[in-house]
Amino acid sequence: MPTPAAQRPAAQDLTSPAPLEGPPAPAAPRKRVGLNLFWRTFFLLSLLLMGCILAWLQTLRALEFEPRTLQSAQQIASLVNLSRAALQHSDAIARVSLLKTMADQEGLRILPREPGDRFQPLPDSPLGQRLSNELVQRLGPSTVVASSVNGEPGLWIGFVINGDANWLRMDHSRLVAASGRTWLIWLSIAALLSLAGAAAIARLINKPLKQLSYAAKRVRDGDFAASQLDEGVATSEIRQVNIGFNRMAQKLAKLEQDRAVMLAGISHDLRTPLARLRLETEMSVTDEVARQHMVADIVQLDATIDKFLDYARPEGVTLTPVNLHAVVSSCVFAVQDHGELSISMEVPEDLNVLADEVELARVISNLLENARRYGKDPDTGITTVDIVAKAREHWVLLKLRDHGPGAPAEQLAHLTKPFFRGDTARTAAAGAGLGLSIVDKTVQRLGGVFALSNSSSGGLVAHLQLQRADLPEGEDPKQRLQRPQVKRSRPHPPDQAAAE
Repeated sequence: MPTPAAQRPAAQDLTSPAPLEGPPAPAAPRKRVGLNLFWRTFFLLSLLLMGCILAWLQTLRALEFEPRTLQSAQQIASLVNLSRAALQHSDAIARVSLLKTMADQEGLRILPREPGDRFQPLPDSPLGQRLSNELVQRLGPSTVVASSVNGEPGLWIGFVINGDANWLRMDHSRLVAASGRTWLIWLSIAALLSLAGAAAIARLINKPLKQLSYAAKRVRDGDFAASQLDEGVATSEIRQVNIGFNRMAQKLAKLEQDRAVMLAGISHDLRTPLARLRLETEMSVTDEVARQHMVADIVQLDATIDKFLDYARPEGVTLTPVNLHAVVSSCVFAVQDHGELSISMEVPEDLNVLADEVELARVISNLLENARRYGKDPDTGITTVDIVAKAREHWVLLKLRDHGPGAPAEQLAHLTKPFFRGDTARTAAAGAGLGLSIVDKTVQRLGGVFALSNSSSGGLVAHLQLQRADLPEGEDPKQRLQRPQVKRSRPHPPDQAAAE
């Protein structure tokens, strides 16, 4: 039976539960960038398109260099030859008028070349070198190409007319290739168009996957009617996926309907004899204590049938505020007369959790049964169980610990797997190997965490982390399970009964 903490013998201090700890924290997962499929596709397409644009830009610049150089050299050589011919075949008066017209309308100046002129050659660039070589080849070896003469910038061409050396000065823009600003404008336009196209393509590609993800989420939530996908899409692969998904959803809906009908039928067939049994108990059993306990057992069976009906509904588990002390006390009360169990409980009476009362009772009952089977003291053959609960921030930590042999460390992670059976010490009793796996799944459905560990002073410890429920002052959670607070009398052994 439950033993208050204050009445424990001092000798139990060495084996009493350690301070409550939460379930062992799982290894922190490696942080990953939260990038959905649309942005990943868009980013990859953008990288591909930008790489292609830059490659084409370099290709166009390389292809533009050669024609532009030849064209500039041809134009400059033509201007020099025309100026030379005009000056050679004109008289002095017409020559002055011609020079003035060329300066005003074409920006060309013809000046005599003096021996003391100081000039700077064209910059040492591929364009300047190629242009100089082309002009020397077209105008003769005595041709000089300069970027400034006597400190005056421009494109200067030195040539000879009738043995006289002259300079032809023209604007430097005739030599400048397309500016970087022009290339930047075209590059920006191409990049914007490419990014817009990448966004449209990524959206088109990911739209069927987004619809499939939404439909899968609806199936997970049990809404099979809203999970139908379009089976008339043009893409054959997507059409096949949509058809297969719709057929799967239809089969799942049929299975869910069959399960609901089956559970409803079972619940109906069980509830009728339970109602007759309760009526007969109320009318026929004269012992008040026995009648209370029999009615309590029938109420518990009726609550379990209610859970069958809850399972039959697609909404799943509904979490409501539950008084943890009341649920644990109910489970402990059910096994308090078991000769193989000695239970101590330290659960605050005002501690409430978000859970389903019947589901939580099943969890605690399964853990108590597991401790009874596998946590016996080798000397006394009795299982001592300590139940401790404590609130921490938004969570409630519940610990059930036995004082048995524990479990091998390498098997702890496998104890919650269905049908797994541990070593001989913990599997001596008959069982299907589903108890702890049912506990693990149920706790997950309640939004909590379940973990097993070995106590430092011996025994297996079950850690439950449940969501804490804060109720307004003066309000108590509703209870579905009720147990009379009267201890059932233990039956006397046959020898003692005969003696009396």
